[in-house]
Amino acid sequence: MTQESIKRHIIRTVDSVKYALDRLDTLSGKTMVLFATDAEDRLQGTVTGGDIRRALLRGISLETPVAEAMNRSFTAIEKDDDPAEKVAEGKRRHLCLLPVTDDGHISDIIDLTRLKALLPIDVVLMAGGRGERLRPLTLSIPKPLLAVGGKPIIDRNIEMLEEYGVRNIFVTVNYLHNRIEEHFRIRNAKETDNHADVTCVLEPKRLGTLGSLALVEGLRHDNILVMNSDLLTNLDFEKMWRTHTESGAHLTMGAVPYTVSVPFAIMRTKGSEVTGLEEKPTYNYFINGGVYMMRRELLERITKGEYLDAPNFIESLIADGLKVECFPIEGRWIDIGSPDDYRAANELLS
Repeated sequence: MTQESIKRHIIRTVDSVKYALDRLDTLSGKTMVLFATDAEDRLQGTVTGGDIRRALLRGISLETPVAEAMNRSFTAIEKDDDPAEKVAEGKRRHLCLLPVTDDGHISDIIDLTRLKALLPIDVVLMAGGRGERLRPLTLSIPKPLLAVGGKPIIDRNIEMLEEYGVRNIFVTVNYLHNRIEEHFRIRNAKETDNHADVTCVLEPKRLGTLGSLALVEGLRHDNILVMNSDLLTNLDFEKMWRTHTESGAHLTMGAVPYTVSVPFAIMRTKGSEVTGLEEKPTYNYFINGGVYMMRRELLERITKGEYLDAPNFIESLIADGLKVECFPIEGRWIDIGSPDDYRAANELLS
């Protein structure tokens, strides 16, 4: 939350029950929760309308300090906790707000009604491409800023990532980079709850899908999600992260199911001899979805300033015996690569 939003949820233990009721009336929905702190600003308990009703039934007055009504058994994310697991626990228990504390002092409040998870990952969105297949649409507008359903493609992806608690996002830029940099200067100036920090990283020349990763500075976590910024998908990033970490993979690829139907009979042959026929067969494959979860340590394999595409990098990992996993992408996955794809995406999200 922003500091202004946090203040709306904090009350003193010495404040009256009546004052607490008045403060609760300023809040709305499932987030009608107050956090009571002592004279040293340390969290002592939580207060809801239900807590106050139960206290009034016990016979306390409206002028009684709210400390007599608050719930002293609360859940918080403390310094040594695993934030991702604490949020998952809070979701399982149907909590709505989860305070983050350092030595008892509230540093943040996480709104679980607006958050699917709190993933300990950095994100790099690749936005340096020229979008040549989409011309003339991309002659003056970089592909990630094209609007789909009234909103830039890249903003849709960032808002989706924010729902998973991602707070540190890098966008690699090259073609029409000034447009993208200005877009995020404006966006970053608008402080909102669950807002991610977005940093643009300029490629001085085209470096391929993964070459620009060597330019990224300020990573905070052990795992990085690398994703094409022009995809439209609703994949479960928490599930992908858990699959990646629990499998012990060095890199996990988002894999899209792809079916090829041959409209003719296929001959099975041995030399020139026909050994059988298969009528209009269907073959199922996984294709590269342009989404990668990778260990941060793999960046040591990328040389700064050198061109590097994902297929070559992944082949080198496999050749060196490192573990590469695939994660099937279920649900929506749209690669906006042509004007027809762009029109279809707008129709879907209009």
